[in-house]
Parts: sequence; structure tokens; C-alpha cells
Amino acid sequence: MAENTEGDLNSNLLHAPYHTGDPQLDTAIGQWLRWDKLQGRLAWCPGRRVEHDSCFLQNPKTKEQIENLLRNGMNKELRDRLCCRMTFGTAGLRSAMGAGFCYINDLTVIQSTQGMYKYLERCFSDFKQRGFVVGYDTRGQVTSSCSSQRLAKLTAAVLLAKDVPVYLFSRYVPTPFVPYAVQKLKAVAGVMITASHNRKEDNGYKVYWETGAQITSPHDKEILKCIEECVEPWNGSWNDNLVDTSPLKRDPLQDICRRYMEDLKKICFYRELNSKTTLKFVHTSFHGVGHDYVQLAFKVFGFKPPIPVPEQKDPDPDFSTVKCPNPEEGESVLELSLRLAEKENARVVLATDPDADRLAAAELQENGCWKVFTGNELAALFGWWMFDCWKKNKSRNADVKNVYMLATTVSSKILKAIALKEGFHFEETLPGFKWIGSRIIDLLENGKEVLFAFEESIGFLCGTSVLDKDGVSAAVVVAEMASYLETMNITLKQQLVKVYEKYGYHISKTSYFLCYEPPTIKSIFERLRNFDSPKEYPKFCGTFAILHVRDVTTGYDSSQPNKKSVLPVSKNSQMITFTFQNGCVATLRTSGTEPKIKYYAEMCASPDQSDTALLEEELKKLIDALIENFLQPSKNGLIWRSV
Repeated sequence: MAENTEGDLNSNLLHAPYHTGDPQLDTAIGQWLRWDKLQGRLAWCPGRRVEHDSCFLQNPKTKEQIENLLRNGMNKELRDRLCCRMTFGTAGLRSAMGAGFCYINDLTVIQSTQGMYKYLERCFSDFKQRGFVVGYDTRGQVTSSCSSQRLAKLTAAVLLAKDVPVYLFSRYVPTPFVPYAVQKLKAVAGVMITASHNRKEDNGYKVYWETGAQITSPHDKEILKCIEECVEPWNGSWNDNLVDTSPLKRDPLQDICRRYMEDLKKICFYRELNSKTTLKFVHTSFHGVGHDYVQLAFKVFGFKPPIPVPEQKDPDPDFSTVKCPNPEEGESVLELSLRLAEKENARVVLATDPDADRLAAAELQENGCWKVFTGNELAALFGWWMFDCWKKNKSRNADVKNVYMLATTVSSKILKAIALKEGFHFEETLPGFKWIGSRIIDLLENGKEVLFAFEESIGFLCGTSVLDKDGVSAAVVVAEMASYLETMNITLKQQLVKVYEKYGYHISKTSYFLCYEPPTIKSIFERLRNFDSPKEYPKFCGTFAILHVRDVTTGYDSSQPNKKSVLPVSKNSQMITFTFQNGCVATLRTSGTEPKIKYYAEMCASPDQSDTALLEEELKKLIDALIENFLQPSKNGLIWRSV
């Protein structure tokens, strides 16, 4: 990399006043270029002149992006990149990689970690004894020289420079390894650098508290305040060489992997049967981190190794064999897995997303077609399985009233139906596993037993060794479930029907529209809050009568005597739920990680309602009415999900 002196860099562009006509933008441009410039100008090399690039590796590509926009007078894009900051969504900070304060890049990760340090120092007197965990996935982007590993090293460097012990994984790991490590190592917090299943351009900064659960309010808001107070890089924050030289850096990989695999045995109930099964399994890791860890998990459960999809086994930040790295998209993105399974005579396909915290599953049917299970359908199977295993293995004094299962409020109500019949407790949380993890901690502290929790977007948690969704453990539990059912000549799909016949059919449909204009999204939801007249929610959706409305954004719930929502108010996101007189429940909400308006609809039938065709037709009509009357995609310029 060529060296530049302070005087000749870009013809003094860095020192020029900026006159875009927008004072806020002028200030933001100056800040970005000044702080970016500090990358090579820190007083860490005593005794010699410090020139640009001579001490610490800088990232010239993100600086170049801003400089090019400035030269070309692209003020709107500069404003979009520099005049706002990222906020914590359902999965931490997440954005596209690239230059700007609202993007994921070297500088914003350093700023975020400096804010984290300031907040944690305030919260924990023993911060510098207990330390901090850092993990990362395999994402990367050439155009911004940005990779998860690089961002993880910078995260570690900020803390090491402040004499904080850092447990930095020496290679990529599944996201659940970070919250697991935070708990096991008794660290004060941890960060996973990942954007999970998002498009390849994105990355993220996912924060876990000392409990092993994702942060919730007020921690997220307080950390953001601290980030705002620590925007200028400190001496040492750019020094990623500390990762190789500091005695405070430790590698937890072997220890955590061994302990995680040992804890998996707690949810393995039929190891001997697993070792004898004739079933074959195909696993795809979607070009991410999952391959090695799923292989190990299968070994722990006594299985032969699952057959990997060779084209998708190894990390690839371009996700080159799929149009999007989200196994939730179904058969269209599982093509390679399904064809390999047919070739290998494997009946079950398991797909972990790129950071291995979510799981999709498919099963070959007798007619030669594949059944790709939805998240809600898999949850019905998991709920049945975990409770059945609990009943068969419980101690004499175990009380079913002490048992809990949880789901997010936009997920299927099937666990509620099972709980009502079997006598255990079911609870709902706001969308996002951070709320599930937080509630599990409360329950465990009160002596309760949590068997299973899920969110409909293929996020599952079996047991409580990890307090976040976990695709690795979910994959091997599905394999054990399938092997057990195989001994009775029952398929996963057949067992799903048995669950619905016993507890009532729960037929659901989830999809989304893309919308890149925040004002449009806001106007859609504001219209629903002022539908026929000011502060009046709709009473009908087409011909379908609405029984109750719950608006978590405002805290309103018409079903409660005081009209206040039992779930916490969530002002930073839009979410309205409609309960219809025909038994359907439908929710409209914005995504916490992507530019989407999602809809969730479910017909919850009693066990005596077995005409699935009739239920499906009723659900379809209601969804059509919901889209036409409430979302109005043509009028609002919404982009339909492409399948």
C-alpha cells in the first residue's frame, strides 16, 4: 500500500471546507474523513515519523467511497450514508457493508465497541477481570475491504487497548457459540459479527449480555448513547495487531466447542437407536459456518455423518449457488440439497443458514415430491417431541405445571393448544429471540423448566444450554426425531398430521413485501390507526369482521379491560395484530433487520375441525383481503416477494 504524507493526500481534500448547502452534511463529511484519517496517524510508534498507513492498516476503500461521492456532488447519497446512525433492531446493529455512519464498516464497529466499553465499564466493576467474548461468521465484501473476521479483530483491539481480556474465537463459529461462551466463561458480554441470513451485502453487530441472552431495553438505548459520546477513535482502537500480541487475548474455540457438544447430550434421548438407523440425511450449510459443527453434533448423537452438499459446504461470502442465503425461502434455494438427497437416497434434508442459528428441513414423500416444512410446522413437531421426551424421562417429583414453552407473538399458536391439553405453561413474547432469551432467564431464576422456544422464521431452541436460537442443535434433534419415527414407519409429515389431529389444525401463511421508503411504511400503519375516522382502527377487513386489535407500537389492545397491551410497548417498530371473528389471527409488522413489511396469518381450529381444505380456503381469502385493504401494494409501490 503506497504511503502518503499529510500534505499531498488527495490534494488536501481532507482539509477542505465542505459547502454542500447542508450544514449537517458538511459537518458529517468532515467528521468521517477526519476520523478515517486517524487510522494511520496515531502516536503508537515512538521514535519515528508516523506517515499515512505507516503504523496501522487502514481501509482506503471506505474512505475512497466517501471521497468519490463528494467529488461527484452526490449529496443525497452522502446524506443517506452520513447523517444517521444504526440502531438496535431485533438482532442488534445490522446494515450494508460500506462507508458511512449508518453502514457496517471499520469505523462504525470501532465506535460501537468504544460505546460498549464505556457502558460496560459503568455497569461492571469487574469488567477487566471477567472479559468479553467476540465471534464472527464468514461474510466479506471486496469493494469495502470489509469482512466479519476483520471487524471482529477491530472489536477485540478496542477492548484489548483498554486492558480488557478478550475471548476471540480463532476461526468462524455458529452464532449460538457466542452466547454460550458468555455464560460458560462468565464474561460480562459478547459480540457476534454476523448478518445471519441477510443478503451478501450486509453485516451486523449482535450483542449479548452477561446472562447469555441478547440485550434488550434499556441496555440497547444506553449503549447507543455511549456510542454517540465515543465517536472519535481512541488511541489504540485501530491497532488490530493487539490481537496477535496482547497477553489478554485468549482463544476459547476448543474449550467452548467441547463443552457445547457435551451439553448437547442433555437433549439426546435415543443415542443407541440413532447409531442403528438406516435413514440418511443431507446437510447444507449455505456457504456459511455450519458444516464442521453439524458434523460434530451428529457424532455426539451417535449418527453417521450427514452427507454435505459439496458446492455449499465451505464458506463463500458471495453465496454463489443461491439467489439469497436464506433457507426459509424454501425449495427454490434448496435445489442442490434436494437433488443430492435424491441421488444419495436420503429422505431428510437439513439446512442451516450461514451463521447456523436457524434451521430449515425437508422430507421426501412417497409421491416423489418434497415437503419443505415451515417454521410453524417444525415447531409443532419440536413441541410434541420435547414434551414427549420430557414425559418419558422425567423424575418422579417432576411437575408438569413447572414446565414452559415459549413463542414469539407472530408465531403459530400450536404450542398454546398443546399446553392447554397437556397441562404445561405457554407464553408469548415480542418478535425477536432477544425477548425469548430474556423471558427464559426470568423463568429459570424462578425454578421453572423451559423445554422449547421458537419463532416462526425457522428459529428454534431445544433446552436452555444456549439462550438464543440454535440451528446446530435443532438439526440433530430433527434427525433423532425422524430416526425414532422411522422405527414405527411414520414420516415427519405423518407425525405432523397426528399432532394437528390431536391438538387442532393450525394452518398458517407468512410472507412479505419489500419497501425501501420508510415514510410509505409509516403511512400504511398510520392509516390503520386512523381508518374510518381519527384514532379508530378498522372494524372489518373486506367482508371479515374484526374482533380485537392489538397495536404493540402504541400499547393499545382492545381485548384488555384497560385497553393496554400486555406485551411491552415497542415504539421503534410497527406491529398491529387483528383477531377475526372466524378464528383467524393476522399480524402486520416491519422487519427488524430488512426493508420488509411482513404479514403473518393463522387459522387456529379445534380438534373437531378436520376439513383442512375449507380452513385453507378461508385463510387464503382473508390474506387476499388483508393485502388488498390494508397493505394496498399497487397504491404504495410495494414489491411482492419473489419465489
